Amino acid sequence: MEEEQIIELFRKKGHKVTTQRLAISEFILSRNDHPSADQIYDELRKDHPTISLATIYKTLNLLKEIGLVQELGFAETAARYDPNTNIHINMVCTECEEIKDYYPKDIETLWSELIQKLDEKIVGQRIDLYYICEKCKGNKS
Repeated sequence: MEEEQIIELFRKKGHKVTTQRLAISEFILSRNDHPSADQIYDELRKDHPTISLATIYKTLNLLKEIGLVQELGFAETAARYDPNTNIHINMVCTECEEIKDYYPKDIETLWSELIQKLDEKIVGQRIDLYYICEKCKGNKS
């Protein structure tokens, strides 16, 4: 998503656009991984030394509210943030906690069929599968 689109979306939703809010948005929306707020903070404070963790959390909550990111909460670890809000499966390694997106061939068709059978307004989705990744399997040998 381009900077102008982010600015326009914030303004359209009635939110102030700040340099730090824009930096956080551009950072998370350019990612293919699923960083935590702490990881975002550690990375962004290199270029934005006055940024606070509170600003990171507030901006992530705003992005979640707008629908640009999905918060992936886990009981044992810090929440992670997924900029991919399209239907997909989160493959979560139970050892290293890496999260990869997986797109089975028919997932959109299956999802459409499933929600058509429900008599509810669906406002979001999240599908997690847990496994041990190849790297962690190799470490156990």
